[in-house]
Amino acid sequence: MSTSDVEPVETRRRTRRAKPPQVHTTLIIGAGFTGLGTAIKLGESGVEDLVILERADRVGGTWRDATYPGAACDIPSLLYSFSFAANPHWSRAYSPSKEICEHIEEVAERFDLLRLIAFGTEVVEMAFDKVEGVWDVWTRLASGKAGPTYRARSVVVASGPLSDASLPDIRGIEDYQGKKLLSARWDETYDLAGKSVAVIGTGASAVQIIPEVVKTARSVKVFQRTAGWVMPRLDAEIPQAAKTAFAKVPGLQQAARTALFWSHEVAATGLVWDTPVTTLIQQAGRLHIRMAVKDKWLRRQLTPDFRAGCKRMLMSSDYYPALQADNCKLITWPIATLTADGLRTGDGVEHHVDAIIFATGYDVHLEGPPFRIAGMDGQVLGEEWQGRPQAYKSASAHGFPNLFFTCGPNSGPGHNSLLVYVQGQIAYAVAGIRRIVEDDLRYLDVRQDVQDEYNESIQKRLRSTTWMSGCSSWYLTSDGFNASMYPGFATQYLRQMQDFQIRDYEVASHAARRLWNASVAAV
Repeated sequence: MSTSDVEPVETRRRTRRAKPPQVHTTLIIGAGFTGLGTAIKLGESGVEDLVILERADRVGGTWRDATYPGAACDIPSLLYSFSFAANPHWSRAYSPSKEICEHIEEVAERFDLLRLIAFGTEVVEMAFDKVEGVWDVWTRLASGKAGPTYRARSVVVASGPLSDASLPDIRGIEDYQGKKLLSARWDETYDLAGKSVAVIGTGASAVQIIPEVVKTARSVKVFQRTAGWVMPRLDAEIPQAAKTAFAKVPGLQQAARTALFWSHEVAATGLVWDTPVTTLIQQAGRLHIRMAVKDKWLRRQLTPDFRAGCKRMLMSSDYYPALQADNCKLITWPIATLTADGLRTGDGVEHHVDAIIFATGYDVHLEGPPFRIAGMDGQVLGEEWQGRPQAYKSASAHGFPNLFFTCGPNSGPGHNSLLVYVQGQIAYAVAGIRRIVEDDLRYLDVRQDVQDEYNESIQKRLRSTTWMSGCSSWYLTSDGFNASMYPGFATQYLRQMQDFQIRDYEVASHAARRLWNASVAAV
């Protein structure tokens, strides 16, 4: 059901005026890592009137949905958690998705967050009421029926950048009669054993899927559009002695986490900026290819033609061996069309397969969340961000007060753990919400000049990064604008997020409005 299937805005507003819902302090959209982390830190700061809206039936976010074969994190386990909600029991250096989801579920229980979550509730539209200083949020239930209307003084969008996925727009996709498998929405009931399989895509999901599919499928054909830089993933079980030590002495785990953090920070000198270190990383990537791939022609096909870091770096020690298995073949001819029985490539060859795996990633919403957000004067966020998404410190957008983004414009890391950045975003949102509550603010709206100056600086700094070195990636909009990545170290990003300045915002208090109303009444 689309947003248009829900009753019109004016109808909903009349309904709301007839029986106003409770006004909550904060509404959080999403019950993945980010939403739960936000709830934890808001609670610790004294903000307890929270509601978390989650469209699924349980917590977990991306890691709840990532059930494809081989799904795992490509950031070390010790660095892929919040510092305030550590997990001393990780089983491996790089955790599988199921274990990450179990950790998220454990965090929800440990911090007593389940009572705050409205499951099966999807946000379809938001609008700011500048007179009352609250957000009206309309929802849809899992059944497809219109859900409750929520009102809140502040909203945190914590739905994440990888929450939606769909089949790619490929010619003939509706004609194919075999099984279609989407990596981000995997059908666990379908058995690939003994099947002939095509895999479209060679990105982060594909390099995890392909080694697993090769083990059971009769034949696997991998259709590559662009080769990526692949580095070995040094995965291993974490010894029980280490897990016991982490549980008994949390400082040991924190020390290990800190060491991993700084090792990733050093990598920024070659993955964020195009420097001689970038060349060294490429040499290491080529060495990996030479050592892992025997055939010279296959090596050539697997060698990227762009600078390391320009696209997402891939981590795998079993991808190259899988491509050389007897039942696997790499195909670099472009796909001309899908047919009833398979695919036809640009050389005219028909490839008949029982199933096609679309390892084509997620629908990354560079132009805002996938629902309508109307700001203080009725402006729509998706229209404001069309082609040029911008926010202040990735968290606040002018004209949309009391609204805080996580994983907003130019917040993406190219070298370190996303959760490190998210932790900074949570701290910034908490600081802003506390000012709204403590100063009884009707609205807190970032100044246009402050936002413009910040984004001019960001775009200037981006020019010398690897992401702008010439390749095509999901980091960029269709016209080459980088709205995704932060051009700096994680430490720089965290420093800016720890510095909430009220002077950067236009504010209005409820007290001032009450005083004005009283003076008008007296006249």
